[in-house]
Formats: sequence, C-alpha cells, structure tokens
Amino acid sequence: MKERLPKDVYKAVHKTIKNGSHLELDVANTVAAVMKEWAIEHGATHFTHWFQPMTGLTAEKHDSFISPTGDGKVIMEFSGKELVKGEPDASSFPSGGLRATFEARGYTAWDPSSPAFIKDGSLYIPTAFCSFGGEALDKKTPLLRSMEALSKEAVKVLHLLGNEKVTHVDTTVGSEQEYFLIDKDMYLQRKDLLMCGRTLIGAPAPKGQEMEDHYFGVLKPKVSEYMHDLEQELWKLGVPAKTKHNEVAPSQHELAPVFETANVAVDHNQLTMEVMKKVADKHHYACLLHEKPFEGINGSGKHNNWSIVTDTGENLLDPGRTPAENTQFLVFLMAVIEAVDDYQDLMRVSVATAGNDHRLGANEAPPAVISIFVGDELAAVLKSIDDGTAFVGTGKTKMGMGVHVLPHITKDTTDRNRTSPFAFTGNKFEFRMPGSSLSVADPNIILNTAVAESLSRIYDALKDVAAEDLDAEIHKLLKKILDEHKRILFNGNGYTDEWIAEAEKRGLENLKSLPDAMPKLLDSKNVELFTKHKIFTKEEIESRYEIFLENYSKTVHIEALTMEEMVRKDFTSGLLGYMKDLTEESTQKKALLGDEGGAYETGILKKLDSLSGEIGSALAKLTEDTAKAEKREGLEGARYYHDVILTDMENLRSYVDSAEIYVPEKYLPYPTYGELLFSLR
Repeated sequence: MKERLPKDVYKAVHKTIKNGSHLELDVANTVAAVMKEWAIEHGATHFTHWFQPMTGLTAEKHDSFISPTGDGKVIMEFSGKELVKGEPDASSFPSGGLRATFEARGYTAWDPSSPAFIKDGSLYIPTAFCSFGGEALDKKTPLLRSMEALSKEAVKVLHLLGNEKVTHVDTTVGSEQEYFLIDKDMYLQRKDLLMCGRTLIGAPAPKGQEMEDHYFGVLKPKVSEYMHDLEQELWKLGVPAKTKHNEVAPSQHELAPVFETANVAVDHNQLTMEVMKKVADKHHYACLLHEKPFEGINGSGKHNNWSIVTDTGENLLDPGRTPAENTQFLVFLMAVIEAVDDYQDLMRVSVATAGNDHRLGANEAPPAVISIFVGDELAAVLKSIDDGTAFVGTGKTKMGMGVHVLPHITKDTTDRNRTSPFAFTGNKFEFRMPGSSLSVADPNIILNTAVAESLSRIYDALKDVAAEDLDAEIHKLLKKILDEHKRILFNGNGYTDEWIAEAEKRGLENLKSLPDAMPKLLDSKNVELFTKHKIFTKEEIESRYEIFLENYSKTVHIEALTMEEMVRKDFTSGLLGYMKDLTEESTQKKALLGDEGGAYETGILKKLDSLSGEIGSALAKLTEDTAKAEKREGLEGARYYHDVILTDMENLRSYVDSAEIYVPEKYLPYPTYGELLFSLR
C-alpha cells in the first residue's frame, strides 16, 4: 500500500488501521482501484470477502472483476463499495436463534487492519460478518471489539502511571500449531478419520511414544519436503512461519509463527490450517488437526502466546531487569492475574469443544483446572508484595556445562512449566489449553475482555489519588489484588491428582467437559462483563451458547453413527472372516491330529467368540441410545451425548480393540495404528 497508494490515501488507511477511525468512501474507492490493479498483475480474476462464521472455519464467495459494457465487451472493475461491503446469504450459517432461516440477508465489512492477499486466482479481503440487524455472526467482530476495549482501558491506566505518549495498545499473539501427517491412501480407507477427524476404533501399535525419540528428532526426508513447501506457501500469503519440528507422538509435528497483532494472527492461523491440508494433499499426505486423532498417544494443541504492546513499541509484560521496581509491569501483571482468576470459567469455556475434551487432563495437556505459573523470580516478587518486605533478586547467572570447549550460557531466573494451563514465559503468557483445530479468536476474546475489566477496576481505584500518594496507593492496591487472587497461582506439576485436590480446596473450577463448562457463559457476571465492554449483546451471548451446545451434540452424534457403521460393516466382516478361517484350520488339525490338534486356534476362537458377543451387545446399546439422543436438544442433549453416548462408545471400543489385537491385518478393510503412525518416510 505504501508503494502504490497516494500519500494522503495511505495516511488515511494507516490512521484507520492504527486508531480504528472511519474510512471515507472516496478513500475506499482509491484503495479498491489500486488493490484491483495489484491483484490483476498477480493473476487474480476474482475477489472474495473472506470471513469467519461460527462454524470455526472460514467462508468465501467469489465474484469476478468482469463488468459488461454496452458494446458487448467487458472491463475489469472493483469499486470502493465492493471493497468495503459484501452481501453473502446468511441463512445457512449458525446463528443460535438470532435469525430465522428465511431471514437471509447478511453483510460482510472490510477489516483494513488485516492485509488482503491473493490465493488461487482470487483477491481475498478479510472481513467481519453480521446479520441484517447488526448482530455479530462471526468470530472476527467480537475479537476486534475486545481489542478496542483492552486498548481503551490500558491507555487510561498508562496515562495514570505517567506514560502519556501511548495512544493505543494491541495484543499480540503467536499460535503454535500442532498436527499429524499420515499417508493419504490409508487416510481414505478410514471412515472415522474421513467423517470425524479421529479414530474411533483401533488397537495400539506395539510401539507408541514411550521411547521419546520423535520429539525434536531428525525430520524424515519427505516430511521435510512437505514442511519446506508449506513454509513457502505460507510466506507467499504473508504468514510469518518461523519454527518447525517433530512433536512427541509418532507422525506428529509443529509449526510456529512470528508474533503478530491478535486480529492478524487469528486470520493467519486460519490460513495456516487450510494451507497445511492443501500442501499435505500435494505430497500424498493427510494432515490431521483433530485434538485427539489417536488413542493412547499425545493429542494436538495450539499454544496461544499472548502479550500487550503499545504503539510506542513497549511490551507491557516485559519485567525488565528489575521486575520488583517496575511498577508498570506489576500493575499489568496483577491485572492479568485478577482477570484469569475472576473469569477462569470463561477461559475454560473458550477452549471447550468435543475434540478438546478428549485431550485436556490426560497427562499430555494441561488439566481442565485453570491456574497461572509465574516462575520462581516473579513468585518471589509477588511474595515480597504480599509480605510487605523488600525483594532481593539473584539476577541471571552464567552456567557452565563441564566442557571447556562449550561456552558459558546465561541461565534464566526461572524454569518453564509445560503442565501449566497459563504460564508466564519471560515477556508473555502462554495459554496452553486451546485445541489444535480451534479458532484462537475465542480464547483471545475472553482474555482481552477480562484484562480490560481488571484494568478498568484498577483505573477506578486510582484515578482520584493525589500524585504524591500514587506510589503508595498502587502498592496497597497490588497487595489487595494479590491477597484476593493468589489462589490462582501454582508453580507445581499440574498433572498430579494432588494438584486437582488442592485446586478444589482453593475453590478453583474444574469443568471437565463442554456440557459442564458452557452454562457458565450465561452467568450474570459474565453477561455483565461482555455487555459492559460492548463485546456481545445479551442476545449474541445466548446465540453462541446455543451454537456451541448444538455443535457438540452434532459432533458426538456423527461419531456415534460412524462408529456403528465401521463396527457393523467393516470390523465385523473382518472378524467373522478370520473366525471362519480359524474354525476351518482348527477342524482340519483335529481331523489330522485328534483332539490335541488345533488347540491354539481353538483358544483364539473362544476369546474372539466371547468378544464378538460383547461387541454385539455394546453395539446394540449404542444404536438404541443414539436414537434416544436424537430427541434431546440444548444442554440436556449435550449432557446425554457426554454421559451416555460417549460412555457407550468407549465401552464398544474396548471390546473391538481387544478383538482387533488377534485379527491379522489382511482381514481388516482399514489400516491399523501401526500402519497409520509408522508409514511415513
């Protein structure tokens, strides 16, 4: 834009991006004309308003630049009106009761703070999406609202602290994306992976992740080629992919980008997930983004690294060399601590999905209990505030490794804690609960809004204090906040049963599943939070509540039907075919060798016969209960799917997996865990 736009137009657009000011139509017309020329130069023939409805995916409708003329020819046109506003059909997107199916009109509005890009011959314009009545039907709109709310409250506090040069703050986000790669042909043979994104049956392979040899291991040549091409495609789209490596589980990997403004980071993560799958297809792989595609090994998450940065370039969560003396840092740190404690239920709601419920609390991801890890140094700083004593820091030290040729390295003042759901990691917080397929808009909306509320309270408590008394009053306020919210701080092992028991004593929430968590969205304190800061109206909150519950029930319903079909049609045919051949083999041996013949085969047959009976009973129960589930709606339906259907599925799986151990691969019409996880080269 800086290269191509007239200076006054560029300044107007930049002002809109920086301050959120309105963009005039004449400016939009100029931008549209230049944007069209740029796009056509790069081979684009169409444009699309690219938005993020409540499906959690992205949506797009493509229109060409072509406009007919009176002489039978065409010209390439793209107006400011077409840039700024679109009108997709809104009737078939999730609305949670905000509108009836026949009320079809919806609008998309250009978000100039997120860069347009060219992909597959179309100019993609990031947009917000709303209904005819102005209600938000997407994830971008409330995210932008939350960023504005946090900026407003943060600037007020900064000015109170004497940092008056700041006029705007942004939250920055870096999303570490985990994923699995498996052979495409094998993927296409698994109905559960095709329909649900995760395996619903499957005995464990002889080897899993117990040797700890895959994490940061040497990249296999073809996997390395995939990662190289993935980075190239992401860089073309402006996505700053930075880090790549093998993850803990076999065939599991990770990609991490450079930090960006939260809004752009969310857009780019949605792009990343899409491009991962497209590039995988070209390399004859399938990319799995489900939180728990395989039983018995680690699932995939998406660590959300979050910080607050001013328009003067200052990271407000950077403690500096002397954190105990850095009042500004301590104020913002305490605001985050208060926010996470007061709205721990919303933090849990923000990552609640059917897939993520399988991952959280499974000793591979944080527990469902929210806590904050601050590390040894900050814990000591906070203790000195709580005790009213002076903090004496140790500073960073040099660490030798016992080998003269190796350099001495600087040791950090605190270790890292990967079992914590919300960990301070030097100059940012890492929220580790989000699942790999989740749009990170949701957790960032909650985090931004909750911290905005805490900053609002801090400002109200200090705004009338005389300048000469400000430092003392700040210290009193920080101590008060810490006294009221230190229960949320925990530096230990979050995987242990002892911590879960301790968390309960502290009064922390343990919302183990989406049906447990989702009612919290409608709590009066949470509705008040959203409406006060104008993130959601009460109706928008209620619509999201309905959408999340419906999505959960539909997801589990599809899984149940898929499992029934796989067991009834696929596994049963393989099991009975093997039992038939075993019977014939056993009979022939007995005919040849007498009663002693075929003992081994007979032993297996007895086990499989017993298991086949259990499978039949468990399958019948799942089928019966699934029919009952179809008659339930809302929270009642979601709880039934969680309590009954998932239990039925686990029970059926236990028998199927026990039987699969005995069945040779040639009898099974789908690839086993061993084939799926160890086929990449």
